[in-house]
Amino acid sequence: MTEQLHFSELWPHWPELLAGLWVTVQLTVLATAGGLAIGIFGAAIRSGRATWFSRLWGGYVELIRNTPFVVQLFFIVFGLPNLGLKMTAGEAALLAMVINLGAYSTEIVRAGIQVTPKGQWEAGRVLGLSRTQTFIQVVLPPALQRIYPALVSQCIIVMLGSSVVSQVSYEELTFAAKPDPVANLPQL
Repeated sequence: MTEQLHFSELWPHWPELLAGLWVTVQLTVLATAGGLAIGIFGAAIRSGRATWFSRLWGGYVELIRNTPFVVQLFFIVFGLPNLGLKMTAGEAALLAMVINLGAYSTEIVRAGIQVTPKGQWEAGRVLGLSRTQTFIQVVLPPALQRIYPALVSQCIIVMLGSSVVSQVSYEELTFAAKPDPVANLPQL
């Protein structure tokens, strides 16, 4: 038995689906921007000389990478309010996605930095640039070019993972696409 999708049944729900799609796009763009910023910062820390802070950041990365996203989301939604940090479902979803992508992108960017030849660091120092300037202007651009495919894949995973936030009643695309069970009940 084959079932087909009847688009005629979807037409009345296009406004809700488009609103959910818009929320998903916003959530993905904001989470990607925040997560990549955290990832670049974290990669700089993990590649730097501050060993205790590098180890602390490494603990964050390992904790986030070794727990399911839904557990992280539920901890933020249900755990943080017990600590006095109250936020909306949208804020909690965005925070969870940023923290998650931050951990993954830290390791991706760090890998790109590690394969950068030491000569680029030396070239920046010879030009009189500080360590930070060398990192931002000389080392980071080619590292980002090398890791671009991995970063894009991770950003797509973030977009796909946004469907999980419907579990905390955040009205993104998956939430909007759920059928209304009461509306589909047969008339008595």
